[in-house]
Amino acid sequence: MSRVLKILFFALLVKPLVLVIIGLNSRFRHKLPTSGPAVIAANHNSHLDTLVLISLYPLAKIHRLRPVAAADYFLSKNFLAWFSLNIIGIIPIDRKNSNNRDEMLNACHDALDQGDILILFPEGTRGEPEKTSELKKGIYHLIKDRNDTKITPVMIHGLGRSLPRGEALFVPFNCDVVVGDALPKSTTADELINQLSNAYEDLKSHCITLNRD
Repeated sequence: MSRVLKILFFALLVKPLVLVIIGLNSRFRHKLPTSGPAVIAANHNSHLDTLVLISLYPLAKIHRLRPVAAADYFLSKNFLAWFSLNIIGIIPIDRKNSNNRDEMLNACHDALDQGDILILFPEGTRGEPEKTSELKKGIYHLIKDRNDTKITPVMIHGLGRSLPRGEALFVPFNCDVVVGDALPKSTTADELINQLSNAYEDLKSHCITLNRD
């Protein structure tokens, strides 16, 4: 039932929103991973980021997209928890359990083992509109021992103005989603963070809305 509800939600609401109202400019969509285990690592300015990324996939595959999200926020209220788990399909992470990293990441590994595609935001939280915050190293600890899992960087620009942090009112703005090449295997957390940072800077050059600002 959850899979059917997710398909209906994206087919009837999210995809029309993305294609018609937002006016999405997507570049290099063919570089998105088509099967898991895989990780999409995107910058994060808006709650719309997750919906837009999932909407890039065919409806038949969206059940494989698993956003990693903070349990203390998305499970804090009954309806939000039900919607996040059953419609969006999040993997909740207990940030209060950060001292036990392996336990915190168990659900992510389970999803990857099942062939899912994780959506991660290395900044850890939504930043100021259209500004990239400091990247956290948790993504490295997730994939460091997984030779079967590649990271695909994605740059999103424009959604921070459509639905910025702390705002409930949606404002139509064109936005860009630019997909990069999968990153080579890194041997340290700093190396991976540098790879992601460089990839984001390169992908920014393809953002139409950014070059208009």
